[in-house]
Amino acid sequence: MNDNLKGKHFITLQDWTKEEIDTLLETSFDLKKKFASGIETEYLKNQTIFLMFFEQSTRTRNSMEAGITQLGGHAHFLDTSTMQITHGEIAKDTASILSRYGHAIACRNCFWEIGNNYLNDLAKWSTVPIISMQCDLYHPLQAIADLMTIKEKIGVLEKKKISIIWAYATSHKKPISVPLSQVLLFTRFGMDVTLAYPEGYKLPDWVMDNARENAEKSGGSVSITHDQDEAYQDAYVVIPKNWGNWVTNPDKDVVDELLESNKNWKCTEEKMALARKDVIYMHALPADRGNEVEDSVIDGHHSVVYDEAENRLHTAKAVMTLTMQGK
Repeated sequence: MNDNLKGKHFITLQDWTKEEIDTLLETSFDLKKKFASGIETEYLKNQTIFLMFFEQSTRTRNSMEAGITQLGGHAHFLDTSTMQITHGEIAKDTASILSRYGHAIACRNCFWEIGNNYLNDLAKWSTVPIISMQCDLYHPLQAIADLMTIKEKIGVLEKKKISIIWAYATSHKKPISVPLSQVLLFTRFGMDVTLAYPEGYKLPDWVMDNARENAEKSGGSVSITHDQDEAYQDAYVVIPKNWGNWVTNPDKDVVDELLESNKNWKCTEEKMALARKDVIYMHALPADRGNEVEDSVIDGHHSVVYDEAENRLHTAKAVMTLTMQGK
């Protein structure tokens, strides 16, 4: 394993070099092959990771718990509503103590303008790796699994049109961390990334500035459109998913006038027909079925959402294997 990554925080892939991300992908594919072959991978035997959740989780919690078990270690699930955090304990104290008890701390905190700051506070005081399980700005575990899935399904990444498309949903006001992480990561791999959304759902300006720099270095491109059809047209990969208008309106209300005026932003078979015949449909899940996407699409032959979700296990294992590796 790559000892250079031992102890490295995994809060954003922006802090990882292209070569380090390549190593992460290679490790993910190796672990997936060994999992399928029934080969034991107890690289982290008797190691402990603490999983701190400020909110709900299905794929992230279970991929991390199953992953560390398959690596020979153990996870402690921590519902932060039952921790002393609720009584005001600061990140310094939490990180300082938990990092003495185990080998890594993972945290999900998606509260707007709070989450990423909290993870970085943990990192400042922790003596073990901090792994982001999603914050208000980044979701690196999802982004790396998405990249792995795209590489699996279409092979060569350079100059392939990948469309990240806003979609209507009412389940909750979702973070911007998934599309933000995808835009920043995919542009580092030479893809032609299209970001499509209605007016009012922009990502931060600094994100697009960084994405353009990434694209220029990698030979890819990045563009913004407010036209759904343009995003679907000739795409190799489409990722229609809702995100909240946090940048333009930090209010926590889920449904507002802007959201309701964009009900037509929905992934349908008609929209999918505009893309390439071999287009793949992706979604981080859970999908707001009937709003974000028609059942016939997410359950159809273009959909790879379950493969994408499975890859969360293998990439999570790779992150832990490379960053933990003992104390």
